[in-house]
Parts: sequence; C-alpha cells; structure tokens
Amino acid sequence: MTEQELEKMAGELAVIVDSVATVSEAVSGEVPATSHPLPLTNVFREDEVGHVFTAEQSLLNAPDAEAGRFKVPAILDEE
Repeated sequence: MTEQELEKMAGELAVIVDSVATVSEAVSGEVPATSHPLPLTNVFREDEVGHVFTAEQSLLNAPDAEAGRFKVPAILDEE
C-alpha cells in the first residue's frame, strides 16, 4: 500500500474503533443478550379431532354439486 492509502485506512479504522467503543458503552452487564426484543412462546397445540362433517353434510348447502364434489364454473379453457 502507498503512504496515502495507509493514511486513509488509518483514518477509517479510527472511525470504526470509535463506533465500536460507543456501542460498547451502551451495553452493560446487567442487560441479558437477546435474539428477539419480545419473549417468544410456543404457539403449537396438540391436534384434536373434533366434529367431522360427512360429504353429504358438506354439500348440503352447496349451490351445485356433482359426484360428491362441489361443482364450480370452469375458468380455464381446456384446449
């Protein structure tokens, strides 16, 4: 490296070291390190089988049904 490059890098390094020192002042030993600002809790639950509708019950109020399935208008051409 040239002298000019070394001088430039030394100035940049001083800024970086000063920034790290400033951040280090804000961190105290009393504050535990965290990965998330809010405590996280497990949102999973056990799967429990509840009331299950039969196919006939599911289709009871369907506007249109055919062969035990909901029948809907085609939206794509079958060419």
